[in-house]
This record gives sequence, structure tokens and C-alpha cells, in this order.
Amino acid sequence: MKQIVEKILIPGVKNLIVVASGKGGVGKSTISANLAITLAKKGYKTALVDADIYGPSIPKMFDIENERPVLSDVESNKMEPIEKYGVKINSIGFFVDKDKSIIWRGPMVSNAITQLFTDTHWGDIDYMIIDFPPGTGDIQITTVQKFNINGALIVTTPQEIAVNDARKGAEMFLNSSIEVPLIGLVENMSWFTPKLHPEEKYYIFGKDGGQKLSSELGTPLLVQVPLIKEVGEVAEHGENYCNLQNEEMNSIFEKLAESVTQIVPVLS
Repeated sequence: MKQIVEKILIPGVKNLIVVASGKGGVGKSTISANLAITLAKKGYKTALVDADIYGPSIPKMFDIENERPVLSDVESNKMEPIEKYGVKINSIGFFVDKDKSIIWRGPMVSNAITQLFTDTHWGDIDYMIIDFPPGTGDIQITTVQKFNINGALIVTTPQEIAVNDARKGAEMFLNSSIEVPLIGLVENMSWFTPKLHPEEKYYIFGKDGGQKLSSELGTPLLVQVPLIKEVGEVAEHGENYCNLQNEEMNSIFEKLAESVTQIVPVLS
């Protein structure tokens, strides 16, 4: 029998979208960050929650590691998120030493992730993007059980081991005790094209893994993102793909954002 859990409502937030993967290293945070930025560019009121308690990377990717949220309302104990590129952001990375590991058991992690959502004054938000850590652990379970998640994006790379882990990550959302709808798949690092040979594609991590998983799960493969060295380099410096003026990447993230807004529209 399915357990009924009363959901926590986040005032002003219309849609919560999780970005998940079965394993690390597939570029999930890059997808989360650039999707959020693209939605904001398109005029949507956008937030980004870095839910990777043990390895928060969003502050580094936005070059806001030294920022600290401040209390906006002492009585309600709410803090103001950090805003950059039109995206409101909160992360455990703002509150811990970036050079030290976080050694917390499950209950502490669950409390921390809940507070990121509930103790932040988000205001009016059309899309809140949630950057999950790899796997199917306490953070994922706490989030999907406590909050109304409108959909999940699954990120994978083409090789078989990543696809196998992505399949497990997707199946968590399809579980009868969770039942979060899948928006679709994003295949990252799909191929590499040398700058001097723009007509060539090298499938370094294999080919068609995302399409095969899409067919298995009955959910669309929304975009394939090529491996572009400069994307990782600008992220290391707290910038984003928009700074590259790369038409291909702009087109890919525009398509992804368009798919998300069509599948999960903003309802008044």
C-alpha cells in the first residue's frame, strides 16, 4: 500500500524540476546550471538548488563561492538566495568550508536539504531546477517525498556503464512509492568535433546509448550535447556557455529549455 506523505509547499514556486543521474561525472551540474540560465534568458523566473550536499559545485560554476545568503526576515528566519545570470541560487556550499569534507549521517543530510528549500525566501518562481547528487540515496528520497516534484530530467553519457546507472536512477522516479514523471533524457558528451575539422564527429564514449535508454523507458531523448572543451573551461572560471558565443550550444540549450517548458508548462 502506498504511503501518503503530506507535501511541503514552497510559497511562490510553481514548478520543481530535478536533474538526476545514476553516476557522477556525466555533467549533470553543467546541464542544471545552463538549463537554469537559459530559462532565465527566456524570461522565466528561475531558481537553482544545489542539492549535492557532499559535493556542491554550483557556487564554483557561478563564481559565487565567497557569497553568503543573508537573513531577509528575522522573524521567519528566511534567507535571501544569491542571484546571478538572473537565477536565484542556494547551496550548502555557501555555508561550509570548500576545502573540507562534509561527514554527515542520513538525518542530518535530510534536514539540511529540507532547510535549503524551506528556509529560503524564493519569491515568485516559474521553474526551480534541482541539481541532484549521483545515485538514489537520502537526498533524492527526502526531496521527492517531501516536495511536489513536477518532473525529472535524466542525464547520461553514451557509454554502457553510464546508461546502466542512468536506468537505475530513472527507475527510482518510476517506483510506485515515488511516481515522479520523467520529462526526458539528456545525453551529454555525445561526440567530439575538432575545431579544425567541424564536419567530423568522434564518438569517444560510444554511440546511441541515450537513444537506446530512451526507447527502453518510453521517454524522449530531448537533446544530445557534444563534448566541447571550452564549456568545461568557462565553468571552471564561474562563467557559462553563453560567454562562448557558441551557436551550437546556444541552440542545444534553447531546445532543451523549450522542451521542458512545453512538457511542464507554467500554470497560473
